[in-house]
Amino acid sequence: MIKLALVLLLFSIGIATPLVHSTNEVDEWIQNLHHAKEKVSRLHFYFHDTLSGKNPSVVEVAEASMTKKSPSLFGLPNIFDDPLTEGPEPTSMLVGRAQGLYGSTGQQELSLLVAMNSVFTTGKFNGCSLTILGRNAALQPLREMPIIGGTGAFRLARGFVTAKTYFLNLTSGDAIVKYHVVAIHY
Repeated sequence: MIKLALVLLLFSIGIATPLVHSTNEVDEWIQNLHHAKEKVSRLHFYFHDTLSGKNPSVVEVAEASMTKKSPSLFGLPNIFDDPLTEGPEPTSMLVGRAQGLYGSTGQQELSLLVAMNSVFTTGKFNGCSLTILGRNAALQPLREMPIIGGTGAFRLARGFVTAKTYFLNLTSGDAIVKYHVVAIHY
């Protein structure tokens, strides 16, 4: 209850401002949609998935009895809030956060079902997000996942992302993944 009150207070004093300011704004956007031209935005960033250390960005939320015996960690769900950076170094400029969940869905190979919101915190897409939902065959050299929507400048977005592992520690599970985004939006 205290956390909810704090969030409401932050919104009311303008520290955390919602992207949509009124339903009239959304209605006006929809009214003008038929005049809008589609745009293609190409973005590049690095996703830092950290399971180890004092401040992991990923947590396991459950474990099936067979998960540890499985070569692919089948049945393991994780929640994440990972930094997105301009470059591969953890100290590189922060451009947003990847928030969502992934679970191991492959019995024979490491295959993840990913549901992720990429929330941008800088630049012209500050406050906007893209939603990615799809299969990530994490040990393959290059993976592709669909963009199924977004918010702000990315309302009604569609497109795809490609993911390529830049760094992977097989012992800890920590990874840095390079994302290339092609988003079609209005």
